[in-house]
Amino acid sequence: MDLLRGAYSTASDDDDDNENGASNRQSLGHSSLKRHKPDNSFSFTQPERRAAAYPSTRHYSSMPRLNQPSDSQFPRQAPAPGRYVSKRERALLGSATRIPDANSNTPATTASPDSNLPHHITSSLRHQAGGHSQVGRICERLTVGLHGHTKAINAIHWSPNHAHLLASASMDHTICIWNVWSGDQKKARVLSFHNAAVKDVKWSLQGCSVLSCGYDGSSRLTDIEKGIETQVFQEDQVVGVVKFHPDNSNLFLSGGAKGRLRLWDIRSGKVVHEYIRSLGPILDVEFAINGKQFISSSDVSGTNVSENSIIVWDVLRQVPLSNQVYVEAYTCPCVRFHPFNPFFVAQSNGNYIAIFSSSPPFKLDKYRRYEGHGVSGFPIKCNFSLDGQKLASGSSDGSIYFYNYGSSELVRKLKAYETACVDVAFHPTMPNVIASCSWNGDVSVFE
Repeated sequence: MDLLRGAYSTASDDDDDNENGASNRQSLGHSSLKRHKPDNSFSFTQPERRAAAYPSTRHYSSMPRLNQPSDSQFPRQAPAPGRYVSKRERALLGSATRIPDANSNTPATTASPDSNLPHHITSSLRHQAGGHSQVGRICERLTVGLHGHTKAINAIHWSPNHAHLLASASMDHTICIWNVWSGDQKKARVLSFHNAAVKDVKWSLQGCSVLSCGYDGSSRLTDIEKGIETQVFQEDQVVGVVKFHPDNSNLFLSGGAKGRLRLWDIRSGKVVHEYIRSLGPILDVEFAINGKQFISSSDVSGTNVSENSIIVWDVLRQVPLSNQVYVEAYTCPCVRFHPFNPFFVAQSNGNYIAIFSSSPPFKLDKYRRYEGHGVSGFPIKCNFSLDGQKLASGSSDGSIYFYNYGSSELVRKLKAYETACVDVAFHPTMPNVIASCSWNGDVSVFE
């Protein structure tokens, strides 16, 4: 669709910098710096992290400059090795239209110039890129209502690098890709590849595809620009949650109703690791920031073995680092790492959010927890804000609850629905924007 096609037509100056830098290093004889292809499918080497919350806004600065040389004054062929390449020339060499490489971890730009974003949204994006974020503000009003699902929504996820796109997974067997601020056609795509309820959806790190899973016992990778399914990962269980590895976009975790945790490699389409333990249905998984550990949350109501409700795993060794994390006999439908501090939280069916240390021995903070909202058996999720200062949670009473992370005090309650508010998601670049979804099939965006 023309609506989506423009979102994949941007190029990154950083790629050109890397290519030219590699060429210059080779010309100087630094052969030891030459990048080599790893033999192992695992690559936990953490790439240089860009501030994802403050992307480049070069596409919004499209006003022509006076007294600038014309494009024809610069050669379009690749520069000779070792020659200095100006910033202007690098921009021209990288100006060709391209789709982000599915095997690359380099993020694309935040939004295309022809995505028809309203003025206040583009202005907000410019402010974030310029470092003028209003991180202290809390959403106050409903600005966009998205209607199209006919049954409950289980999960929502913002595109990490296209500001206007939001994905939602529903019990009506579909995934909707929403062009949130479009004036006319907000439902950009409807993906109907699952033949049963869809439990979870995640954007790829490049933003060009989504990974979904559900009751049909499969995880499915779909190209959003083309609207076609590219891979199917079939399992012998209902798949309830999927999560991409934070540093290797070729790897993702899946967890299912039989308690099986599997690490898949997209390139081969096969399981590369399986994490075996007598667990109940997997409710959620979350990678640590370094990508070397992950947390699983499972249902303990059937076995009443509360020590297995939350487990910290070593990714490579496939062994639990601790299973004595949360010993209360409550299930936890959601676990989330803090974006900066060494802590993670778990949404408990005891109607509170518990806080844990993310370093051994992974102790529960007995003196702090976030309470006031309700879970009541719904798959209620929570999420941290960009700066990590706020924690937002859905609730069985249809409200969004905002907590101060440090003090754990409730700072605002925002009524959103008459039925349960299931999931909440802060926008990845605009801290004053949050999306939510409900058990009656509605998606809302607040600013």
